[in-house]
Amino acid sequence: MPGPSMSSQPALDTANKNLRDGVNRCAKCGSTEVRLRPGSGRLVCLYCRFEWDEERVEEAFGLGQGIQDLRGTVVASGAKDIAAGTDEVLTLKCGGCGAEVVIDTGHRLNARCHWCRHVLSVNDQLPNGAVPDAVLPFQLTHAQAVEKIRAFAAGRRLFAHARFKAEFVPENVVGVYMPYMVVDGSASAELRGQGEVQTARYTRGNDKEKQTYYDADVYQVGRKLDFTVDDLALESSAERARFDPRANTNNIINTILPFDTKNAVRWNASYLAGFTSEKRDQDVAALQPALEQQLLSIARAQVRPSIARYDRGVRWEQEKLDVHGTRWVSMVLPVWLYSYYHVEGGRGMVHYIAVNARTGETMGSIPIARGKLLLAALTVGTILESIAIAILMASS
Repeated sequence: MPGPSMSSQPALDTANKNLRDGVNRCAKCGSTEVRLRPGSGRLVCLYCRFEWDEERVEEAFGLGQGIQDLRGTVVASGAKDIAAGTDEVLTLKCGGCGAEVVIDTGHRLNARCHWCRHVLSVNDQLPNGAVPDAVLPFQLTHAQAVEKIRAFAAGRRLFAHARFKAEFVPENVVGVYMPYMVVDGSASAELRGQGEVQTARYTRGNDKEKQTYYDADVYQVGRKLDFTVDDLALESSAERARFDPRANTNNIINTILPFDTKNAVRWNASYLAGFTSEKRDQDVAALQPALEQQLLSIARAQVRPSIARYDRGVRWEQEKLDVHGTRWVSMVLPVWLYSYYHVEGGRGMVHYIAVNARTGETMGSIPIARGKLLLAALTVGTILESIAIAILMASS
């Protein structure tokens, strides 16, 4: 169901008021040499070694509370509609020396002043989708991600294409912050359909042509439920959400969900230093169909225990969803990513191996040597046939 227009959507202001003039300073010594400390998820000043965390957005804005009472569409300030034609090139005035520094927000969100060496960052929530409400920091180090990817590929080397094995360099893995909308919601669903309970099962025909039949009682089944969702993550990059099995394996990214979004912190561009990031290009309205599809899937899962008696299953024929209220927060989530472009038969395919940089969950795709796979299938078939013949000979 389409959401209300942006003008009617109340905004939740998540701007980080502690960041000023595009300069992220250490709270202890004032240095702008601030980075993410590898393996800790904390910011560290490279000058005085002071460490700190930005405030968690869950606590800062009460995002874990009142979900069942949500009505309408509440959109955080970093998740507002992207303004058409917004210029991606910004000029920041250095708070240290007054020089002007240009940043292309389409590719990066921080830069160093060429005069005084202060690090300048884009912290204002721009209307081009570049600055989210929150960031979930990297926790796994590059070395840990390399080992995860190496182990994943090693388990599939038997059928891997020879060119992939020769060119596999897991050290080329890169850290990427991927854009997501994280949604809280309150909804109701009504499902109606037919369920079957098996009453008999029998076989007819001779040894050459046997058919198995069953008898079942058919019932009309209906379920109604109210439910909430907390931190449902939806991809907000149209390119990453576009899955074309002929050209890429983009779906790999979603197989490493979920992320511990409860630990996401208020936006600070210093978390992005040393990593790449992608920018959100999908608005709330564009993501409504994906949200509704996810909510219906959740509703079906919620009623599954109550239909266990229908041992032949239930076919839902009518589904109705009412979304009472939603709250949308824009986040970037951390992924270690290895990509490999493989060409075979004149057609190219991008294969990805992805690591959840919080949990270590790893999934991917590698190019297969079809000849090896076919040989293995034929070998297994021959072995099974030999076993079947041996069993028949033993029983005769």
